[in-house]
Amino acid sequence: MKTTTTNIKLATISDVRDFVNAVAAFEDEIDLQSGRYVVDGKSIMGIFSLDLSKPITLNIHADNANIDSIMTTLEKYIV
Repeated sequence: MKTTTTNIKLATISDVRDFVNAVAAFEDEIDLQSGRYVVDGKSIMGIFSLDLSKPITLNIHADNANIDSIMTTLEKYIV
């Protein structure tokens, strides 16, 4: 298992909804971090508790093959 980190931007409510639907397809651990707060990337309520006015940190905990697939799926959110 490997951890990959990048920054993403979820600018609208529909971005958050689409992001959660996209990551729900993967069994791997996906966390979002804003400051000292870390939430499950598959939790729409958790994501809305973060400060979405600026980029947030995406942490993916998965095998190399899955990381590539997840990063490709989420590329429109990466900043």
